Amino acid sequence: MITGGSRGIGAATARRLASEGYRLIITYHTDAQAAEKVIADVRELGCDCVAAKVDCSDAGEVMILADHPWVKEGVDALVLNHAMYQRGKAEELTLDALLQTMNVNFTGSFLVWKGLSPHLSHNASIVILGSQLGIKGTATGADYSASKGALHSWARSLAIDVAATGQRVNVVAPGTIDTDLVANDTPLKRSGREESIPMGRLGRPEEVANVISFLLSDDSSYITGAILHVNGGLYRP
Repeated sequence: MITGGSRGIGAATARRLASEGYRLIITYHTDAQAAEKVIADVRELGCDCVAAKVDCSDAGEVMILADHPWVKEGVDALVLNHAMYQRGKAEELTLDALLQTMNVNFTGSFLVWKGLSPHLSHNASIVILGSQLGIKGTATGADYSASKGALHSWARSLAIDVAATGQRVNVVAPGTIDTDLVANDTPLKRSGREESIPMGRLGRPEEVANVISFLLSDDSSYITGAILHVNGGLYRP
């Protein structure tokens, strides 16, 4: 299952996993057309895929998702990718906006994991999409940074909690990736982003999907509780 699988990194991950033979459930929040496009792409690669419209911050909707027949058969791979980002300076941030971001990004991830946990296989791999901003912060999204930082800490604790079951939990923390989040950049702003990255370019969603695929595979069988940075050298913890 991939939450937020209709666009950007989620869609790229769906296509990558389909190329490896996964049967997929993707969730989306609003864009049904984009979800249908991903389904078509996955099926063209010879794998089956369904989409579910879910607000991951709504416990009732998540429980309906957990009741899906495919979920009840067992989930081997879970990618928690859904997120929202409300740009604005810290002094402009309201309590309502902070809670909304935390509910979607952090609480929503917890709810999906909790709802699906009875159906996760004993050797399931869970990948959580964090962010470099969850470590180094940002001047234009304190709520987003806080939510991603919470995900990082939760993932490390969860990895310890479930390790004895054979399940693994890891975080992929992307840097600046060429997705909808930067689609409205002016050429000057984009150029500035590129100049700030040692590799001189933005990352591609497919490059993040490659790392997610690795963490879901047996090739990473002894990796858990890790944060893998995919950022072209922009941030080096």
